[in-house]
Amino acid sequence: MRSLFSFLYKILLLPHLAMYKFSKNQSVIDQDIKRWAEAKGIQKGKYSLLLTFLTNSPDFRTLFYFRNRSVFSHLLNIYCRKQSNFTIDITTKLGGGVLTGHPYCTILNADSIGENFYVNHLVTVGEVEGKRPTIGDNVSVNTGAIIIGDITIGNNSIIGAGAVVVKDVPENCVVVGNPARIIKKDGKRV
Repeated sequence: MRSLFSFLYKILLLPHLAMYKFSKNQSVIDQDIKRWAEAKGIQKGKYSLLLTFLTNSPDFRTLFYFRNRSVFSHLLNIYCRKQSNFTIDITTKLGGGVLTGHPYCTILNADSIGENFYVNHLVTVGEVEGKRPTIGDNVSVNTGAIIIGDITIGNNSIIGAGAVVVKDVPENCVVVGNPARIIKKDGKRV
């Protein structure tokens, strides 16, 4: 019965394939699909992967609709809902290869976020006095972290669970705590 439901649901998702096919952000969506497939260990064709993630992951649908902002995506969201409590600010420049770990109550409001970004649940990336963070490539932000203000998070950095980041973080660092402090830089304990 469950496989029948999944099959019927995938039929309802066919308009999403058309949206993907004509999307100006197709290459970025491809990066998302590839990253999700690698993380989940799934090997299928691109369209099959897209349907699988759209069927099973409301957080992937949120990314997909963000990348395809249009009246059409709002209409599709009526019956194929995105993750209601995962918010990506419409002005955020978001690189490809985004991976989420059930981003329940997560807000992404940055000037830009680079490629291969990982974000977990209860994360806030936000502004202070109208100034927003810039996050580099290959950055991971773990559960409950807060990144706010006019700061830069360098490439290949890891923000630990519960960290409160209000100052710049250099490349290749691991930060933890409140306020956040660097505990590793370039793979070496600090």
